[in-house]
Amino acid sequence: MNIINKKSEQFLYSYLNNASPTGFEAPGQKLWVDYIKPYVDEWHLDNYGTAYGIINPGKEYKVVIEAHADEISWYVNYITDNGFIYVIRNGGSDHIIAPSMRVNVHTKNGIVKGVFGWPAIHTRKGKNVNLSPSVENITVDVGAKDKDEVLKMGIHVGCVITFQDELTKINDRYYCGRALDNRMGGFCIAQVARLLKDNKQKLPYSLYIVNAVQEEIGLRGAEMIANTIKPDVAIVTDVTHDTSTPLINTKVQGDTKCGLGPSLTYGPSIHNLLLEQVINVAEQNKIDFQRAAASRSTGTDTDAFAYSNGGIPSVLISLPLRYMHTTVEMAHQDDIENTIKLIYETLRDIKAGQSFKYF
Repeated sequence: MNIINKKSEQFLYSYLNNASPTGFEAPGQKLWVDYIKPYVDEWHLDNYGTAYGIINPGKEYKVVIEAHADEISWYVNYITDNGFIYVIRNGGSDHIIAPSMRVNVHTKNGIVKGVFGWPAIHTRKGKNVNLSPSVENITVDVGAKDKDEVLKMGIHVGCVITFQDELTKINDRYYCGRALDNRMGGFCIAQVARLLKDNKQKLPYSLYIVNAVQEEIGLRGAEMIANTIKPDVAIVTDVTHDTSTPLINTKVQGDTKCGLGPSLTYGPSIHNLLLEQVINVAEQNKIDFQRAAASRSTGTDTDAFAYSNGGIPSVLISLPLRYMHTTVEMAHQDDIENTIKLIYETLRDIKAGQSFKYF
């Protein structure tokens, strides 16, 4: 299969380089919908911005493949008299990495450029010699002389702030940038739709390709759309931690490494029979995969689907990712292609009306 080609990679760069903060996903969703339109029979948008395409609509049996569209960001929370901006999180943004980062402040008038400033090492003396960033002390500087100038720029409390970093490729195998969590998942399910079309693959059920909003603040988009679609099966893709990098305790976080294939999770919200089917598909098609365990929740949209509508058989296929929730998230091209391949082949294996009752 020609999984990542020149056209799909162009889409990947435009999609990843676009900002899509939680609650403000619409511009990214437009890009995603425009890309999948040729590969689906119809598309829809719910009230909060979750987008989805349908292949073979109208069938009684419904299967979902899903990713989430939103990225972590910041909100303007307070503007000082001399023009500095204090922030609060929108999702799990990491205050440790903020100092010296370039940012985009999103306003009705467009983007305002700024930076997370930080006092120079020369000035950190005495009790401040080991000063560490916190949500309480990091500030954005937009070069304004005072609060009035900040306001005249169109910046106000509630404006969302994203990092400027864009997608690059490292060593011809790692995609690196911000928001691979989880727009790389959105890319993967879009490629599944493309491959089904390119290969003229006929499915005996209705397939919903879902790009959900607001995962980063509690799986909210998935919660809403699961109740709208009421699927019979849900295959969710998100990212998981590459635990082979320094300073990670593998005995706690598990043993997962980029380049060794997508990770399949065991846990209460994961349906054992569906997971067993995905593993069998991987083995039959010689698709590399890894294993992980979740003691209670997976912390992904899998949980929202699994516990909706009286219980939906759900499975999680995770893409190993280095440096999650930073601006240099890294994913291996082989893992991306194997994630796409595994979802595609699993869809070919699912039968219309298939029951997942244990006995």
